[in-house]
Amino acid sequence: MSMTFNGKPFNASSFQNELMSAAVDAVKEELFDRFASRRDPRSGEFPTVRVFGDEFEDIRLKIEGSQALIEHIKSGLSDEDREVTFFMTVNRIGPPKAFLSYSFDDRDLAKSIANALMANGIDTWWAEWEIRAGDSLRQLIDEGLSGCSHFIVLMTPGSIQKPWVRQEMDAGLVRRIDGQAKFLPLRSGLPTKDLPPLLSGMLSPEIGDDFVASIRNLVNDIHDVGRKPPLGPAPAATQLPDTGYSKTATGIAQIFVEATQDATFADPQQSIDELAEMLDASREDIIDALYELRDFVKETHDQVLPLPDLFSEFDGHFKEWSPETDALRLAADMLNDPNFPYHPAVIAAHYGWEPRRLNPAIAFLETRKLVSVYDGMGTMPFNVHRVTATDATRRYVKSRI
Repeated sequence: MSMTFNGKPFNASSFQNELMSAAVDAVKEELFDRFASRRDPRSGEFPTVRVFGDEFEDIRLKIEGSQALIEHIKSGLSDEDREVTFFMTVNRIGPPKAFLSYSFDDRDLAKSIANALMANGIDTWWAEWEIRAGDSLRQLIDEGLSGCSHFIVLMTPGSIQKPWVRQEMDAGLVRRIDGQAKFLPLRSGLPTKDLPPLLSGMLSPEIGDDFVASIRNLVNDIHDVGRKPPLGPAPAATQLPDTGYSKTATGIAQIFVEATQDATFADPQQSIDELAEMLDASREDIIDALYELRDFVKETHDQVLPLPDLFSEFDGHFKEWSPETDALRLAADMLNDPNFPYHPAVIAAHYGWEPRRLNPAIAFLETRKLVSVYDGMGTMPFNVHRVTATDATRRYVKSRI
């Protein structure tokens, strides 16, 4: 009489390995559910979560979300959880949203500012555009405040005395403290010495006699356009982008990103010695760098095989597209269009993308459990047979757009 396990002759060593692997997967699943369900009580945003590691001693978390959401999650973490968790701040996709607070006495200047901001790609909340007969004034203002990325208060000698402006300014300062919006006190005809004490130490741009130049500086500040001159080229050895990994690990990733045909598993393969020669590095340097990249590559018989997620992680540094941006577009389209295709080949044709570009976008969503995918034989040159939206897709899109 012989025993079988999963339809195969029982092997004690194999059984132990599969049991351990199942236990690790169960812990990773529990960690994923625990953190993926954490929601910012103010904005309603959900994080995206990655759980790495194939052994208990090597389980790590990566949590992505806005700064406010990350701070909310951090506040509930134990010291032990913090040691194995790293965070990545991501911003919502779309134009900056400004809330313009002003006194009615300064209406004409405020209107000119609002029009100029809109003309320069800044979605601006200005009372006379937003409020109509019968609307709830308090509700619309609260909605404008809750969605803004920049709170601008127009401060003139008259406006700083107005209770309504002070009330909105207080709300803007609270959002700044919470990390949800940047507070910009905009002066016109008001010396810095006359600013309220809370604002005296804050950069306060001025609308001066040259209105066009003043607006240009304000627009550049909101769009984070620096005023420093462009940086000259660095020496060739240091020109690899900052990916958060060592230069050697980044160089390995670049080799695979630029050499792959379809961004599929093991496309292409390189030996450790080949990588060392290509990067002018020692074998030991390559081995250490591959340890950094252990979540994105597999090693077998001295050969290094990239996983699909390597391309979703590194394409944005070396290609003209961003898998994260592509993934958000794909997720949103799957939700908004009930007839959106689910076969990768049809999706690729819909966007006019090659498999090389679509595969990393799907891998980005799959590894974060933001979609449901189906594998099968004969999927090449794609990694999966089909991809469909889930409730996690909806939460992701709502949190990012």
